Amino acid sequence: MRKIILLIAILVSSQTISANTPLLPTFEINSDSTRTAELDKYWKTLSKTVSDGDFEGYGAAYHPDAVVIFATGSNKTSVPLAKALAGWKQGFDDTKAGKNKAGVTFRLSQRIGDDTTAHETGVFYYWTSNVDGSNKQGIMVHFEMLLVKKDGKWLGVMEYQKEAATIEEWEALDK
Repeated sequence: MRKIILLIAILVSSQTISANTPLLPTFEINSDSTRTAELDKYWKTLSKTVSDGDFEGYGAAYHPDAVVIFATGSNKTSVPLAKALAGWKQGFDDTKAGKNKAGVTFRLSQRIGDDTTAHETGVFYYWTSNVDGSNKQGIMVHFEMLLVKKDGKWLGVMEYQKEAATIEEWEALDK
């Protein structure tokens, strides 16, 4: 017991201690600002691929082994990204050809991560319309996205479309 007390006394006396100096080591946590800015750009780019009908660009925003989970309807399923993309391709092609308009906007409620991983939670609003803007139809969906940064580029590895969101939930999130 005396050895422990002596060790603590040596440690305490060897440091200049103030009210703000912890006795135990601390670790600096990296600022999230760089990661957040990079991910803001990711979401903006993803939105642009939808409005431009850029099918290849949309797919390139995901890891080749990405998974999409659909839990909003009665047919809940998990599929490889390639299968989800196959179902979305005609919509991208129609948008690119000018046969319709489409868009998606993301609002985030939670952002967790480090320099190479991220888990983002929020609501997305996806819509389509005729070229003249008539017959606009949209859906708001609670989602989660798991991302990794590979070779300096953020890639989605899991998109989880959880449940329909309300307009009140959408409006409660920052723009």
